[in-house]
Amino acid sequence: MKLLHIDASILGDHSVSRQVSSAIVDRLRKETPELDVIYRDLSLAPLSHLSGGHLAAAQGASPEAPALQQDMAASQAALDEFLAADIVVIGAPMYNFTIPTQLKAWIDRILVAGKTFQYGPQGVEGLAGNKRVIIAISRGGLYGAGMPSETAEHVETYLRTVFAFIGITNPEIIVAEGIQIGPEQREKALAGALQAATSLRAA
Repeated sequence: MKLLHIDASILGDHSVSRQVSSAIVDRLRKETPELDVIYRDLSLAPLSHLSGGHLAAAQGASPEAPALQQDMAASQAALDEFLAADIVVIGAPMYNFTIPTQLKAWIDRILVAGKTFQYGPQGVEGLAGNKRVIIAISRGGLYGAGMPSETAEHVETYLRTVFAFIGITNPEIIVAEGIQIGPEQREKALAGALQAATSLRAA
């Protein structure tokens, strides 16, 4: 069984989403020691954003420029990692109400027609529904249900939409929020998220 672990935070060891995503992976490894884990750090090794040249090459044009050839190879590698994974664990912090740009670049490489979704007579059909996706979200403020800022939350809602589009309709989501309100709230939020990670079902 293969697990793909993705981190997107730019905060290194200070990142809450990284701590929680790591705890999720540790939990699954403990229960399934033979789990094959691939780690991709989108902050240390970011994918470039999509360009016109990339889209043209994806539609059959020859990627003649060396930089574009490298970009296409990196794109294919990211897609292959995702397709091969049985479980995907993602650390997703909220930056300015949405996901980090590095995570968006990765998502653009895995939402590929004919690979993870297809269009048919009934509309879009997801092709990746056999995967388990677990997302560790960190938020500086309070954006949960009933909060005054609820409508400004565009991380969980966006990621649920993205994964539902490719057939993963029930991602498991752990949220640590209010981590910028103060040290006490940060500790409380992190402790709760880590506890939730240890309670996940086995791989």
